[in-house]
Amino acid sequence: MNISDKDKKNEQKVYVAGSVSGFFLEIVKIFLMAIFIILPIRMFLFQPFFVQGASMEPNFEDGQYLIVNEFGYKKTDLGFFTVEPKKNLERGEVVVFRYPRDHRVFFIKRIIGLPGEKIKISDGKIVIYNKKNPNGFTLAEPYLPKNIKTLGDIDYQIKSDEYFVLGDNRMHSSDSRIWGPVKKQEIIGRVFLRAWPLDKVAIFK
Repeated sequence: MNISDKDKKNEQKVYVAGSVSGFFLEIVKIFLMAIFIILPIRMFLFQPFFVQGASMEPNFEDGQYLIVNEFGYKKTDLGFFTVEPKKNLERGEVVVFRYPRDHRVFFIKRIIGLPGEKIKISDGKIVIYNKKNPNGFTLAEPYLPKNIKTLGDIDYQIKSDEYFVLGDNRMHSSDSRIWGPVKKQEIIGRVFLRAWPLDKVAIFK
């Protein structure tokens, strides 16, 4: 049986129409994957941030691209219920949080004082008092350049839902020495990965 040119065109049209419908079906699949897989990861697990400013130099510089681990640290309102942060942060970890004086702004700083501790800053040194060290201990900070001093005159009892945070660039950082501690619920998460620039890619444990 011979197929006429008209029939061939019709057959081709059917084939093309089928391809277009398949293309749109794939688009729908990708969209659904974004909603049910990628979007929750983006909202509740990891979030990218760009460093802006010099307050964390020399460890984190202006323009660097960071991935923040939010899982277990961020307070999440799902509408019908709220997921409270459950993970405790450790001293020395770098975190991203909402600026206590303006929650529309995000800051990056390092955890220095933990909930329930007492912190004293004087003569360029940081002394921490807690249950394990009732007489206090001078904080060693190997992540900072040698001979750097922490300016300020602080004597503060940290509450059970607070963290005391400082920028690594102690001479040029707006931090807890100025506007007080950060509430646990204001913390978004800890810095997990520096993804840019490529020559400074690093995973922070």
